Amino acid sequence: MVNFIFLSFTSYKSNLSKMSDYGFLSILPPVIAIVLALRTKQVYVALLFGIWFSWVILKDFNFLTGTLAAVEGMVDVFQSKGNTRTIMFSALVGALLLFIQYSRGVEGFINQLNKVIVYFEKKEAGYSRVVVQLLALVTGLLLFVETSISSLTVGTLYRPVFDKLKIPREKLAYIADSSSAPSSILIPFNAWGAFIMGLLLTQNIENPFSVMISSIAYNFYPFIAIIIVFLVITLKKDIGPMAKAEKRTRETGKLLNDGAKPMISDTITSFAPKEGVPAKAYNMIVPLATMVFMMPINLAYTGWSAVENSSSFANHVFQAIGKGSGSSSVLYAVLTAIIVAMILYRSQGIMKTKEIIDLVLKGISELMPLALLMLLAFAIGDACNALGTGNFVANWSKAWLSPEFLPAVVFVISSFIAFSTGTSWGTFAIMLAISIPMANIHGAELTIVVAATLGGGIFGDHCSPISDTSIISSMASASDHIDHVRTQLPYALIGGIITTVLYLILGFTMN
Repeated sequence: MVNFIFLSFTSYKSNLSKMSDYGFLSILPPVIAIVLALRTKQVYVALLFGIWFSWVILKDFNFLTGTLAAVEGMVDVFQSKGNTRTIMFSALVGALLLFIQYSRGVEGFINQLNKVIVYFEKKEAGYSRVVVQLLALVTGLLLFVETSISSLTVGTLYRPVFDKLKIPREKLAYIADSSSAPSSILIPFNAWGAFIMGLLLTQNIENPFSVMISSIAYNFYPFIAIIIVFLVITLKKDIGPMAKAEKRTRETGKLLNDGAKPMISDTITSFAPKEGVPAKAYNMIVPLATMVFMMPINLAYTGWSAVENSSSFANHVFQAIGKGSGSSSVLYAVLTAIIVAMILYRSQGIMKTKEIIDLVLKGISELMPLALLMLLAFAIGDACNALGTGNFVANWSKAWLSPEFLPAVVFVISSFIAFSTGTSWGTFAIMLAISIPMANIHGAELTIVVAATLGGGIFGDHCSPISDTSIISSMASASDHIDHVRTQLPYALIGGIITTVLYLILGFTMN
């Protein structure tokens, strides 16, 4: 297959240097990488191939310079402070997870939830499984400040309880993933809202906040994604690979498929707790609550100086949260949580200084595979930007698009860009610059087109194995990443199809 691709496109070599973009070639590397990841389950190899192939194309099919450029492309990931902070956050999470495991905080939390489980089991056998899954969903929705914090908290808090109740890890990853981004986009009083308003301002939208808020009513996919999760939990009906995962766990007790490679090692999930220490839930809850609580504070801190002419202190704080740095805030939040955990455990005599240092280093080392995966995901995203993948897909529709189809087509194109690049924010940046002028040209309702653009970014992100949100959900849930993507995909596709139909109906109704 690879040889065929090379032979088919080598004929373009002489023309590539004259092109301002790479046309159809620009979508091949990410799509091939995603297909390889899904088929082989070797996500690292698939991403490396996608990065390498991207740079080979960028270097006019010169394999030597393309290979060297691919290496430099991965190095250049660290030129972005946001990327570096996210990778550091991914590694430091390992230290926090080991802390709460070693302190018997996880055991204490399970003991408290067992009381809830016993209560509901007395009412109806198996009902506790529903209650615990609903608690995980609600927790994810409430943590709308930042998707990474939401996914991480849900996975970390509920994984031990899901394991005890024999709920597959894939189900937890699905709940964590499908409650994080949808809540962040529907309750945009966070860095997501600030980012979207900034993009709307660049398109000369006079009142970006009003447009963003008005678009929420038409942003169907996040609503549908949450409703589907709720129905799956309450009706106890699963489809496709998720149904097989439920059957596997129910019949064999296996939380993962045979041969699965969890995004987090057994060392983290089953690290031996300290002997002779009482199991107390607050040793788990306090560090995690600190991380969640510090997120809005850090957003306000990092965005404080960017606010001008606020009418009151409360208004200044609100605007600062909107303008804050998400990557800085999650990094500072996890660092604060680790420091609080150190003080908490040291004061109880659970850990000595040497134990603390050893656990930090061990936790970081255990999550190096996750940090590497984040690096590769960022690198292929940068390569796609260099190829112009998003712009090619977006501009492809301009010549033939009819106004009636505009919302549906914008949603589908945004979905494909997010699927190919693994980033919803990158999709917003690309597509809003194109969809808003298209809405003005065709006389379409602006709020609907903006909603379709944003919803498409979330949908494509849910389907993509190179999405950072999906990767963190897999890690926090200790699930095999490709198994998570496969089990989530049918539900996401159902939501995407329903959303497309709704936009088609809306397009014909309003034109």
